[in-house]
Amino acid sequence: MTLEKELVSSSTTDLKLLKKTSRQAGLIYFLFSIIAVIGEFFFPAFLVSGDTAATANNISSNQFIYRTEILIGFITHMMFIILVVWLYNLFKEVNKKQAMLMLILVIVGISTAIANLFNKVAPLVILSGTDYLSVFTKDQTDALITGFLRFHSKCSVIVTIFWGLWLFPFGFLVIKSGFIPKLFGILLWVAGLAYFIGSITALVSPSVRQVISPFLMPLYFGEIPIIFWLLVKGISEPKQN
Repeated sequence: MTLEKELVSSSTTDLKLLKKTSRQAGLIYFLFSIIAVIGEFFFPAFLVSGDTAATANNISSNQFIYRTEILIGFITHMMFIILVVWLYNLFKEVNKKQAMLMLILVIVGISTAIANLFNKVAPLVILSGTDYLSVFTKDQTDALITGFLRFHSKCSVIVTIFWGLWLFPFGFLVIKSGFIPKLFGILLWVAGLAYFIGSITALVSPSVRQVISPFLMPLYFGEIPIIFWLLVKGISEPKQN
């Protein structure tokens, strides 16, 4: 085999490997998105505004559902780690620094999110009825449970900042790759900006967040096209930039 044929064969093998990696990433991305949506929208709201007793009763009378929600949250975070590792392998040859930045932002975000899950576990400890909690009255334990859930909600705002930030290096890698349409990278930037603006305004000025929320909501969907492109199409032959 001549050197030219060896190079062509090597290039073809690399392309097949990239296609396989891209479709695997697309499948993981799709499953991750489905589970994330289930965890976010398909569980009841346990927190009742202005009623600590009702909040505590919601958790106490639906502990299996509440525990399942926590488990779904943990599974989602683990799948996110797997996803970003696959994406790193797909894009590391495009720009290793940006691929590493994408990986680091997700890992930091997931670490923060998992730590925040502890605030959802705390109400279960309070409801366990262990002896050392007998020093608290029912009203006090109800208030503690509500406090932990509200703390979880507030901390989720900080976590969401990372869900926006990681899309910037991801979008850059898509645009520079040459094997995925640049439009998808731009849409990732749009979604990342929406997440970032929404999170920052929710943290600094919740009233402004309520006003701009309807305008930001459609922008979040900018993350969706890349999922189906990776899942169905995979990648095309890299183009010279």
